[in-house]
Amino acid sequence: MNKNETDRLINQPSMFCFQCQEASKGTGCTVAGVCGKPHDVANLQDLLVYLLKGISFLSLDVRLPEELDHSVSLFITDSLFATITNANFDRAVFVNKIREALFLRQEVLTYRNEQFPDAAAVLPDAAVWQADSEQAFDAKARQVGVLSTSNEDIRSLRELLTYGLKGMAAYTYHAWQLNYTDNEVDLFMRRALAATLDDTLEAADLISLNMEAGKFGVKVMALLDEANTSTYGQPEITKVNIGVQNRPGILISGHDLKDMEELLKQTEGTGVDVYTHSEMLPAHYYPAFKKYDHFVGNYGNAWWKQNAEFEAFNGPILMTTNCIVPPRKSYIDRIYTTGNTGYPGVHHIPEGENGQSKDFSALIEQAKRCLPPTELETGEIIGGFAHEAVMSVADQVVEAVKTGAIKRFFVMAGCDGRMKSRSYYTDFAEQLPRDTVILTAGCAKYKYNKLDLGEIGGIPRVLDAGQCNDSYSLAVIALKLKEVFGLDDINDLPISYNIAWYEQKAVIVLLALLHLGVKNIHLGPTLPAFLSPNVAKVLVENFGIGGITNVEDDMKMFLGA
Repeated sequence: MNKNETDRLINQPSMFCFQCQEASKGTGCTVAGVCGKPHDVANLQDLLVYLLKGISFLSLDVRLPEELDHSVSLFITDSLFATITNANFDRAVFVNKIREALFLRQEVLTYRNEQFPDAAAVLPDAAVWQADSEQAFDAKARQVGVLSTSNEDIRSLRELLTYGLKGMAAYTYHAWQLNYTDNEVDLFMRRALAATLDDTLEAADLISLNMEAGKFGVKVMALLDEANTSTYGQPEITKVNIGVQNRPGILISGHDLKDMEELLKQTEGTGVDVYTHSEMLPAHYYPAFKKYDHFVGNYGNAWWKQNAEFEAFNGPILMTTNCIVPPRKSYIDRIYTTGNTGYPGVHHIPEGENGQSKDFSALIEQAKRCLPPTELETGEIIGGFAHEAVMSVADQVVEAVKTGAIKRFFVMAGCDGRMKSRSYYTDFAEQLPRDTVILTAGCAKYKYNKLDLGEIGGIPRVLDAGQCNDSYSLAVIALKLKEVFGLDDINDLPISYNIAWYEQKAVIVLLALLHLGVKNIHLGPTLPAFLSPNVAKVLVENFGIGGITNVEDDMKMFLGA
């Protein structure tokens, strides 16, 4: 290592991460993540992504045995998902994944060398770097992070693409859990990851790749929609209890419906109730889960309130995907992770062997010894307005628009978060005119889904389509309304987009909407820190992307008042 490289490493921050909305000071986390992620874990995640790029590069145009090709796709998907904000904080997990990546990369390299024996000299570092010690991993990790790309605009576009791929991986993973796959999506993810190593690509090339990521974002969300609805039925308009019963319970959070299914089966007849939390709320909308009498309601709110809510729940909590925050000592012995989620010192439920179900018996036995949940609130909330449910009342919706009873729809999908400025979305929902309807998906809904906003001709003014991936439903609804009204442009519909974002799944949703031609999307509470001024300018000029200001001024802007 030369002196310049040594000086650069000495002077650079302990870590650098700006992939989520809460990036420190709106620029990036440099000591530890605002999410609670230690700097060494953040750096190892960067190294893992770097190796995924190398594996992807090596696999392009190479004929791999079917089993190895499948392993490559699964490993890339699984590993990208593990690096999403609030998914996994466990250093040991990433050390093991890095070792696995090096082994898998060598297998792919062997086949590449056989098929392209003269190509070894042009391989990038990510495809050939080797090490076997944690110390070497830590040292390399500090060299290959976000800041290793010196050009700010190229860095911005590479990271925008990488974060979109992380979101795509999350949705691909959930579809895979239900045995739904798409080879074109897998190959695009490899091609896009490899492209971030190519220093000959200019900004225009990377912008095109990001737009292509939006195309595959639509494709993967459609795949997951098919997987969920084919397996568990079309979501139905459903009232969900938010109070508690007098039996012990298990609280399940995250997004994975396969885990939901297995937990419900294993708790049936045990005297233990099951409650959903945060993004698992939409499980109540699926017909397949309604047959379980012990599936009794939703407990709490969005992910960021879990410290207080998990403490009050009294029973075990199962985290199925990202959205875990560092747990308090008061309940750390009651929290379990599974899948890509992990935290040091927390019980982890592994995958079942040979395709068998996961074993949730430890949670169930612990739940039996716990008190029932402490009641936080009472009443009901309504949801289940996915595209099929909305289209079943399409005549009412169309008539309401034609008569002027509904003047405008507001898409307020996305993520919730800790920032106090997010109270903007509660205030915005409350102050919307009574002739407007909110279309939502994701945990952003917790800012207003318990408000009494009334109805319009029997249609609730908040239509919850489901999880963040169900933003696809909102796009389908918009496209069908465009067809019903005979419009040529989706932007001619009376729909405004005021979306809250937090992490990388919101990035792929945004890219998907841009691919579908949606313009004038407003993002808040802040624009992504990973957008350089020039990249932000391109998004503003080409797509009308904007931020938010205050409720009063934004209301005038959206409504033209």
